Amino acid sequence: MKPASEKRTPARIESLKVSNFRALREVEFRDLTPLTVLLGPNGSGKSTVFDVFAFLSECFELGLRRAWDKRGRAKELKTRGGDGPVTVEIKYREPGYPLITYHLAVDERQGGPVVVEEWLRWKRGSHGQPFRFLDYREGQGRAVSGEQPDEKDRRVDIALKSPDLLAVNALGQFAEHPRVAALREFITGWYVSYLSAEGGRGQPEAGPQERLTKTGDNVANVIQHLAERHPDRLERVFQVLRQRVPRIERVLAEPMPDGRLLLQIKDAPFSHPVLARFASDGTLKMLAYLVLLYDPDPPPFIGIEEPENFLHPRLLPELAEECRGATAHTQLIVTTHSPFFLNALRPQEVRVLWRDELGYTQTQRASELPGVAEFVAQGALLGHLWMEGQLGVGDPLVNQGAPTRPLKRGR
Repeated sequence: MKPASEKRTPARIESLKVSNFRALREVEFRDLTPLTVLLGPNGSGKSTVFDVFAFLSECFELGLRRAWDKRGRAKELKTRGGDGPVTVEIKYREPGYPLITYHLAVDERQGGPVVVEEWLRWKRGSHGQPFRFLDYREGQGRAVSGEQPDEKDRRVDIALKSPDLLAVNALGQFAEHPRVAALREFITGWYVSYLSAEGGRGQPEAGPQERLTKTGDNVANVIQHLAERHPDRLERVFQVLRQRVPRIERVLAEPMPDGRLLLQIKDAPFSHPVLARFASDGTLKMLAYLVLLYDPDPPPFIGIEEPENFLHPRLLPELAEECRGATAHTQLIVTTHSPFFLNALRPQEVRVLWRDELGYTQTQRASELPGVAEFVAQGALLGHLWMEGQLGVGDPLVNQGAPTRPLKRGR
């Protein structure tokens, strides 16, 4: 059963390139699939890649200085032994437009972050050089306005108030820069989650809310919103939840006299529901995932870290299918250690990460590892191959290096 939505197809990230961001000294993820899953042993850099998206999202939502300070500033954020700025570059495509590259380089001056370079470029035709229609350094630069900015159009110099401000965030608020505004809307709409079971146990103030917070502590408010505005979608969530968690019938979000919202879970055969704070961690976590994936107006990009936490292993292949179904209207990046989650994935959807002999993260697509395509063609599942050592990484007691040629698979 696949999540559905009436929202138009969002922009898609096609590649990510990162330099000097903790263990990511120089890493590039090309040709990202709608569902991309990061796999590797502890300390391989999965969470760091995940945090790159969180960092970029927070730069737009909270401001560069807060996002920078939150991560310990240059001392903790920049690659040990590395030199130069922290650089993040994404290539993304809006429907109906050419591929656009967004480049952001940040360094530290006198204890504070500075945008040393920020630009947007695209190549509209099949010939010619890529054209930068936004180009800034330390708060100074220029932009070309218009729906389809071209090198023949007039460049306008617009100074920012501070060198720690992002030009895309500032100029993207004005109608004369629609392509810049589209990128700003795209990134501010990202949902990089840190969902926890505890988030569903609270009693928030009553009032419908359209989207989950990063921790999911307002799941009761979102259920209230769905019950009022999208009852069919909420029933779909309950239908899938009943398939995943035996005996669950319904989830209720009811206002209390003191103004708080009480989340209750009705399970068979009992007539009275149980308070969410007494429900199982797995039930609350699955509920949060389904509310997120069946959002009637889904975010354009979703990040999920280690969905296997608190969930029964047999639920994970089904959750992977729910994630793939959601990619009709959003893009997902997921980190995992679970072979059960991997068993539902395709080799081209999985990126294997490891640390090289210098301690820096490297990556390779699972479908490009020796022997993997042949094993999968014969019916093997990725999770089984991983646990058997066929991916060359993942077992911290055996191999911390790069993926190696697989052993012959025994029967």
